[in-house]
Amino acid sequence: MPNHKTNKRHSAILHQLQHLGTATILELASQLGVSDETIRRDALLLQEKGEVLKLHGALSLPHLAGEAPFERRLRENAQAKRAIAKFATGLVHDGDSLMLDTGTTTSIFAQELRIRSNLTIVTNSSDIARTLATVNGNTVYMAGGALKGDNGAAFGPSAVEFMARFRVRHAFISIGAISIDGGLMDAELSEAAIAAMALSRAEHRVVLTDSSKFGKTALVNVCGLDGVDRLITEQLPDGKLAQALREANVLIDQA
Repeated sequence: MPNHKTNKRHSAILHQLQHLGTATILELASQLGVSDETIRRDALLLQEKGEVLKLHGALSLPHLAGEAPFERRLRENAQAKRAIAKFATGLVHDGDSLMLDTGTTTSIFAQELRIRSNLTIVTNSSDIARTLATVNGNTVYMAGGALKGDNGAAFGPSAVEFMARFRVRHAFISIGAISIDGGLMDAELSEAAIAAMALSRAEHRVVLTDSSKFGKTALVNVCGLDGVDRLITEQLPDGKLAQALREANVLIDQA
């Protein structure tokens, strides 16, 4: 039978999952100050009671299993993404023009941008457009094209051509991976094309990414490390990647 300490830990695990949606065994062990094995034993007990789902070294709440992939990704590393978004908001002033690609971090960034007013936003993301179009005197230009069912964003040649018509002060993009050899990368050609166009149309080029993307590779190159001016993350990259970014004159900010 679980003792009082175990029950208290189970409650803490469920509380973390309610906040984050999904958390790895390692993350929960670190947050609760116990071993990985302890969390694994807890996970088995909670799974038997139907209170959690085990997902490849991570735990989630059962009701989240039916979420769309984009909604699920919004919950992954949510604290880090929120911190990055809050920091990035400090770079934006009332009246600025921005170009944002679709992504979970940029969607969270759009939520934080609701404290600003009179923004001009160009995006291919219907989620970002809905978040910012009806508040604070903002003007939103939404690219048209083939909508992707996962995230409701527009892609394809017409979306890229639409974004090419604008010149903005800031571009904020999210990425799927970043490495010394591969530069900035995305999993799909259509997403990489939008991100690359956004960067090419801005005075200040910023990538928003949590540290889980560091040292990873993806299928399609967006640009080299020198294709952005600033990287905002919650945890600084390791020595070699940090050095490569500095050599590419990229400013690294820790949120």
